[in-house]
Amino acid sequence: MTSRAGEPFDVERAAAEVTGLLAAPVPAGGPTTAEGDPVTGEWTATAGEGFRIVPLWEGDPLTGVYAPEWNEAEEAAEAHLTGLARVLDGLWGPHRTVRLDGPMMRSQGGSPVEPLFEALFAEDLYGDLEVWDPVDPGGRWIALIRGHSDGDAPFVLAALVGDRPIPEPADVDGRL
Repeated sequence: MTSRAGEPFDVERAAAEVTGLLAAPVPAGGPTTAEGDPVTGEWTATAGEGFRIVPLWEGDPLTGVYAPEWNEAEEAAEAHLTGLARVLDGLWGPHRTVRLDGPMMRSQGGSPVEPLFEALFAEDLYGDLEVWDPVDPGGRWIALIRGHSDGDAPFVLAALVGDRPIPEPADVDGRL
């Protein structure tokens, strides 16, 4: 669960939070650490060498939910991602998609992956990254990701900022 559970999605708030990430601290080195709310323990951010990830929205739990309600929840999560991406495209130009299925398969098979990808997977963020290449004079990258770990878990929308290029991962077979 994230610190955003129960909050309605607001695209303007989310866009402001993503833009605010450009000024957020990003560790130059060190281990990856996840932060939680001191009272509830719910995930609030993850920071690692060159990146910071924060939740923007969390949907309702899907325990006992089946089609068509489950499909509607998935469509709503995708609409939140698409709407926010559209707003950010208006600010920074078109984004590109970075598929994470290769690193995910390698990680699930016990092979090492980049710390950024490990951090995303640790928070059940298994979707593709929607990436905007350097968007500010400091050369920071911004990305969005929609996550969902299993049939009962809620959908989550998160953003990340990085001070270095987001790696273009090889696919499962090692090809780019």
